[in-house]
Amino acid sequence: MDKHLSLLLLLCYALYQRLDVVHGDQVVLLDTTKEATLEWTRYPYGPQAQTPGWVEESFTNFVKGINWRSYVVCDVAYNNVNNWLWSPFIDRGPANRLYIEIHFTIRDCSLFPGNALSCKETFSLLFYEFDAATREPPPWQPESYKLIGRIAAGEGRFNQNSDVDINVEVKSIAVTKKGVYFAFRDQGACISVLAVKVYYITCPAVTINFAHFNETPTGREVTIIEQQMGVCVENAEAFEQPTYLCKGDGKWTILSGGCRCKVGYEPDNEKQTCNVCPVGKFRSAEVKACTICPLNSKSIKIGSPYCPCLNGHYRHPRDGKHMPCYKPPGMPTNLTLLFIDQTSAILSWNAPQRAPDEQLDPVFRSDIVFRVKCAACTSNVVFNPSSETFNDTKLTLTNLEPVTTYTVQIHSQHGVSYPIVNPEAPGTGGTGGMYENVSTVGYGGHYGYHATEPTPVVNVRAASDLDEIKTEFAEITFTTESAILSTVFNVKVIQITNKDADLVWDKPMHSDSPIEYYEVRWFPKSEVDAMNKSVLSTKESKVHIGDLLENTEYGFQVRCKTLNGWGTFSNIVYAQTHQSVSPVYDDSFQMRIVAGTTVMVVVLLVLVIVVTVVFLKSKNHDDIDKKTNNHLPLPLDYASNEVMFDAAPRSFQNVLRLGDLLLSTHPSLHTFLFPICDNFLQTKSVLYCWI
Repeated sequence: MDKHLSLLLLLCYALYQRLDVVHGDQVVLLDTTKEATLEWTRYPYGPQAQTPGWVEESFTNFVKGINWRSYVVCDVAYNNVNNWLWSPFIDRGPANRLYIEIHFTIRDCSLFPGNALSCKETFSLLFYEFDAATREPPPWQPESYKLIGRIAAGEGRFNQNSDVDINVEVKSIAVTKKGVYFAFRDQGACISVLAVKVYYITCPAVTINFAHFNETPTGREVTIIEQQMGVCVENAEAFEQPTYLCKGDGKWTILSGGCRCKVGYEPDNEKQTCNVCPVGKFRSAEVKACTICPLNSKSIKIGSPYCPCLNGHYRHPRDGKHMPCYKPPGMPTNLTLLFIDQTSAILSWNAPQRAPDEQLDPVFRSDIVFRVKCAACTSNVVFNPSSETFNDTKLTLTNLEPVTTYTVQIHSQHGVSYPIVNPEAPGTGGTGGMYENVSTVGYGGHYGYHATEPTPVVNVRAASDLDEIKTEFAEITFTTESAILSTVFNVKVIQITNKDADLVWDKPMHSDSPIEYYEVRWFPKSEVDAMNKSVLSTKESKVHIGDLLENTEYGFQVRCKTLNGWGTFSNIVYAQTHQSVSPVYDDSFQMRIVAGTTVMVVVLLVLVIVVTVVFLKSKNHDDIDKKTNNHLPLPLDYASNEVMFDAAPRSFQNVLRLGDLLLSTHPSLHTFLFPICDNFLQTKSVLYCWI
């Protein structure tokens, strides 16, 4: 089995060596089948030649359409035959390895019985590298040439009785100099060299990943790989240097890197070209093909990387170029004064209405926020919400001054409400929608102040500037109520628990009219907006407030109501409710618990003793003569639980011994012992009980 396998491998290797055929594009340097005449250099040649040598003639096969110029030699009748045939000088060009393909026939030596003096059935193929072509033939000495191989008929030899078999042999050599001569050496064979082709193998030119790779000759050896750098096709740019590897068989392998079409150009993957986008379309990095301009934008030239926004529309800097352009939001609608008194006011409004063109847009911007500008507000005024921008549609102002006119502007804005820089169309008022050096602009301080008419008036108009932010706003003007002289003072929290609080205050020192009642309000300190949520009235200058949250800091305010109106609220007084804890008892109650527990322990101990004594007494009655009257007390050591017996066996006595401490502390113990003891005898530290 191993022998057959070895033979098979040798056969495959021999076929590979003999065929030596590779796949790829062939760049032909010499092809005798295309020549009308050859006139190669020969030796020997001329009248002085001792042998006919190589002779040029035609080889025809009209059935196959063959008419080639060829060389034949058949000097089998001579001794010491040495016929040479040189190809012309072949410039290798960019080739690293040359291939020579020979079509030939060889006659069988059996055709020349007795006449052949030096008949052979092989010839030698040699080459000679040279850096320039010369007029003189190259040296023909064998030592000047490198042998490629001795070539024999592979398909078979022919004789008079058989068809002509054309043999094909392909050999290859690595070349380093400018060019090469090939030589055919005959030493007594009958040969016809019908056709010769010299070429080299290349990996064909190819365009892939929008990169073009030129035709690349294979390496000097079949196992060597040549790396080729690619060039991006027109209107493409490399995202990574494209490289391709050319194998020795003329095939490409292992592509890395590549190019992609520039913005404004659409890739054609089939043709590997980048086509320009027409007017009205664009292609940015976010989209794969030329796309119609999004809403409120337009391109006016071919190859647009984006569509500039129409006049008055803008694109957010974080939005992709494929996103629509928007106008800044309109002004808030229905701005209303919900509540007002001497020191506070509450405003509400509705969000801006969508523009008609934006009503068709499914991705309408919803990131609308509001900002406030207040006229005549001092730094003491508290705004809630207190952030610079917010999305609530309600605003509470506190700590206002009585009888003061305020003008409040509610500005609306969203993501495109930023300073616009348009490099595509300078001076056009922001039609491009491109953003450069964009930064979020803050308030630049607290709210501004401006006084207007004293009656509530709503005026809606476009804003020319709000800290350089393009916005529109609604404006309202109102005047706080007048404050009366009746103001309570000295508000105190006299008691507070985890859920309740008690407040007292002093009546106004000066009142312009009788006080009807007081109003008390309270709120968690962290929820200033809820200050009017919890309110109660009382006619007394004190109040009890319940249902408070545990461990929470509250603010309390009081004002009075007179016939002339409301007085101002007092200053806020803060107090914190307690945390719930477990019930705590007083010392006397604890003492009672301790005393009761002690008595229970003593009673239980006495009961145990009584039960023990009864048990012992019943046992003695069974073992001792009941008539015996001589009873001597023997002590029972209570501490050690040991019973001592008298040495004299007159009778069995049991004695119960208790400690002084127990008797002195609880003298009532005698009462429990009377039923079971005949007599008692108490010494300093022992109580004897006769049973």
